[in-house]
Amino acid sequence: METRRVGLSARLKGLATILRPINCAMMGFGVFIGEFIAAGGFPPLSSILLGFFVGFLLTGGTMAVNDYYDVEIDRVNAPRRPIPSGTISLREALVFGILLAAIGLLLAAVTNVQTFVVALVAFIMMVYYNTAGKRTGFFGNMIVSICVALTFTYGGFVVDAVPVILIIFSSLAFFSNLGREVTKGIADVKGDAVKRVKTIALLFGEVAAAWLASAFFILAVVLSVLPVYLRIVSILYVPLIVLSDAGFLCSLYVLLRDPSPSNAKSVKRRVLIWMLFGLLGFISGSLRI
Repeated sequence: METRRVGLSARLKGLATILRPINCAMMGFGVFIGEFIAAGGFPPLSSILLGFFVGFLLTGGTMAVNDYYDVEIDRVNAPRRPIPSGTISLREALVFGILLAAIGLLLAAVTNVQTFVVALVAFIMMVYYNTAGKRTGFFGNMIVSICVALTFTYGGFVVDAVPVILIIFSSLAFFSNLGREVTKGIADVKGDAVKRVKTIALLFGEVAAAWLASAFFILAVVLSVLPVYLRIVSILYVPLIVLSDAGFLCSLYVLLRDPSPSNAKSVKRRVLIWMLFGLLGFISGSLRI
């Protein structure tokens, strides 16, 4: 599709739109949280900035590449998006995405060898997911969850420290997000059927998907107890993680009682809240008091 005649400001706005700055900022912040937990407090400003911008730029590059590959879908479902509307061209979107990713990988390489390897692996997985992996259903769910977990682990590598508490938290993030992804498959079952996405809900039914999602939530709850058992967190960890665990258990009960798409949609939204409380618990628990 040819780019229609638009001004520079409109083109820049279009590039910012496919960048999805809020998503990018959230990933950058996730890296910072990983640094904070690993360091037990605020790391040096240089580490904060390097980690944040690697997460920001790699996410932005992935988002731009995603819009490049999803242009045919967007022409039907979202014709006003920058590429199908002609605000920016396919070539511009692809070059923009590659440029962002290249800068992000360069910053990761400047940090240290470990961060470069993790960043490269995460970027390859995200590109695969956006181009083909999402259609695989559960395998795609695992890719997304691995990338979420790697965000925090990457933060540890930035400050050259990957303590046990960070490994536990990254694992907890993986299982809780995986449960949410499977729940999302129940909520999106109609749309996924049209797109032929091989989700658990479509392959085995909504009830089976609800049980599998609940199993992952339970694994997250079990993992959340480990830091207390190992005595590697402060007492500040306990009240927030109890609230998080209670929320997960309540959500899985609600989901198992009614594994309908409408209810699953509500559950997946609430799970984000419990994940947030879990994150706050690990942050507070890592503080030295």
